[in-house]
Amino acid sequence: MPTSTSNNISQINQDDINKAVWNACDTFRGVISADTYKDFILTMLFLKYLSDVYKDEYNKLVEQFGDNPELIHAMMAKQRFVLPEGASFWDLYEQRHQPGNGQRIDEALHAIEEANGTKLKNVFQDISFNTDKLGQDKQKNELLRHLLEDFGKDILNLSVERVGSLDVIGNAYEYLIKHFAASSGATAGEFYTPPEVSSLLATILEPNEGDEICDPACGSGSLLIKCGAMVRQNSNSKKYALYGQEAIGSTWALAKMNMFLHGEDNHRIEWGDTIRNPLLLDSDGQLLQFDVVTANPPFSLDKWGHGDASQDPYGRFHRGVPPKTKGDYAFISHMIETLKPSTGRMGVVVPHGVLFRASSEGKIRQQLIEENLLDTVIGLPEKLFFGTGIPAAILIFKKNKTDPVSGKVDDSVLFIDGSREFKSGKNQNQLTTENINEIIETYKARESVDKYAYLASFDEIVDNDFNLNIPRYVDTFEEEAEIDLDAVRSERLELKAELENLETEMAGFLKELGYGA
Repeated sequence: MPTSTSNNISQINQDDINKAVWNACDTFRGVISADTYKDFILTMLFLKYLSDVYKDEYNKLVEQFGDNPELIHAMMAKQRFVLPEGASFWDLYEQRHQPGNGQRIDEALHAIEEANGTKLKNVFQDISFNTDKLGQDKQKNELLRHLLEDFGKDILNLSVERVGSLDVIGNAYEYLIKHFAASSGATAGEFYTPPEVSSLLATILEPNEGDEICDPACGSGSLLIKCGAMVRQNSNSKKYALYGQEAIGSTWALAKMNMFLHGEDNHRIEWGDTIRNPLLLDSDGQLLQFDVVTANPPFSLDKWGHGDASQDPYGRFHRGVPPKTKGDYAFISHMIETLKPSTGRMGVVVPHGVLFRASSEGKIRQQLIEENLLDTVIGLPEKLFFGTGIPAAILIFKKNKTDPVSGKVDDSVLFIDGSREFKSGKNQNQLTTENINEIIETYKARESVDKYAYLASFDEIVDNDFNLNIPRYVDTFEEEAEIDLDAVRSERLELKAELENLETEMAGFLKELGYGA
């Protein structure tokens, strides 16, 4: 393990790391698509971080205990993770000019996976640097040499002494995921929820110390990480557990690495299809239940597993089977069944059709409302999510809807129209801190606000045939100012007189020039 020769390492800031890592993408731009090379960049950032932190710890032990390799080796084995001999970024960097970069990187990742047991089990099995996607051997080797050199620059020294905080690396990881989402178009929603939406959900759901928190469509894990941060912020405690499931292998790997980089060791992230094959089960094979369940599932997923839903062994679709080509209520039904009976609360991002579509979806929606599970409907702006321009909504469900003051059962539903207030961007809109705070304050107050929010009674929803379309409840119509007809008449007469004067003046000019009578 190489040792550091510099004792005067300057601190780096978040923007510097973000810029340097994003610039490393230049190696692949124009060669392969961003949707393909994102896995290489994110994995290399992960490997570089592990290597620099490990080298940092190794150097400190050398300074403390001198030349005692057996003792140092024993102490390094007790670190948060293990980096096997020959598998560090720097081992790969030293051999970068030799043929076989792709194979060496894959072997190093496999060795790290094996050495860290359940923490990183199978994380790299869907990622290969020794792939023909990077071209023939010579081109592939050159591309990977450039990649190693980009991450080997001084600006990307990710040692603890230089970075100062684990979150700086986690934030850089999130920054990359966001930018890849922006350039990946329709596929972006598979792995990324905008941070302001995650913050809004985490704040409203108020995860507490001791809570078990689940995202059944967790993508890269950013929403779960935000919920964990909210627990630490509210209670200064790390006593909570994060659970998730993700269907896409490479995205599941992102979530596992993301958890690792953010120091979220108490997590269980499963790889598989949540609807067809839920894997978050107890020892009896039943669905685990959670205090907080939150997700941004794929909108109106086609081929979600309709064929087997009527025979679902977990009984998730007892309110009805969602339509074959729209899986929104499949995810909602699953999430509802995984809520703890007394503390369970849930937030889910949905397309607006979920609020008003009829047929089987209408029947499911009616039962959810009749069971007094729906708490709040929040309309969001359009163009907020990558890959789609349609506006979305957040549905908040609660298992125990009681008035905090009187203790009585509350069967009302709060509607908030947050769709008209946002920061406009060229391709994407964004909720500002002020927009988020206004939604949260309105949610907590649970009162009607003119042209912004309405607290609807159960009877009012029944009168609307259980249609939850927000304009039915929140009247945002702005009356046009009354027209002063006398003022308009006076202005018209003034303009008419002015026009007559101009015509008389113009006739005089024409006469002087010899035109006209």
